[in-house]
Amino acid sequence: MPGGRVPDMVLLPVGGGGLAAGVTHYFAAIAAGQAHETRFVFCEPAGAPSLRESLAADKRVKLAKIDSFVDGAAVGEIGRENFRMLKEFAPDAVHLIPENRLCATMIEMLNVEGVVLEPAGALAVDALKDFTKKEIRGKSIVCVVSGGNFDFERLPDVKERALRFQRLKKYFIIRFPQRPGALRDFLEMLGPEDDIARFEYLKKSARNFGSVLIGIETKDPRNFDVLMAKFDSEGVQYQDITDNETLAGFII
Repeated sequence: MPGGRVPDMVLLPVGGGGLAAGVTHYFAAIAAGQAHETRFVFCEPAGAPSLRESLAADKRVKLAKIDSFVDGAAVGEIGRENFRMLKEFAPDAVHLIPENRLCATMIEMLNVEGVVLEPAGALAVDALKDFTKKEIRGKSIVCVVSGGNFDFERLPDVKERALRFQRLKKYFIIRFPQRPGALRDFLEMLGPEDDIARFEYLKKSARNFGSVLIGIETKDPRNFDVLMAKFDSEGVQYQDITDNETLAGFII
């Protein structure tokens, strides 16, 4: 920083903890003798909060289960020496980043800034969403953007997760009556900005009803409120499985 002054805030992605331990140690060394203190914000994927859980327990915790989507930061246990260097921080210094929200940040960085980030590399940038403009205005902030191993074959999955987080895409299981005109009646409920992205019969042998998986994309999240109100008023039997990770992951 200019004049050797440390930044006001540093946002760090955390996996095994080596980067976070090293950077905090470095700034502690150069800040010695200065009245100014740096606030450290550690950024972990919500599905692999090894540092957060360890700080809360005041000892290293091995997670029983992790979500491996943020593969560069999804670890089951923080490093031993790294935790020793980080254990004085409070658990609320760790911000847990929802994986689907992270995907929205990755798409935004790609479309707006032209920057390709892997999931772990986008953690610190995404964590800025947890702060108001008032909290960060006029302050010197460092976001450590690490990792560049993004496989473009993952882009459809990233986009899918981003749309689901933004409530621009939903998946429903709907019981369709097996009668002529049932599909037409359903299509008439859709608004002008609603588009069917997927339509698949899950059970084809039912005599009176058939279960159908339907994926719908729209341009405004409020359109789904209108659509589901129509479902209710028309007596449509449906289940929204968008946020059911187990069921959605199995069927979708």
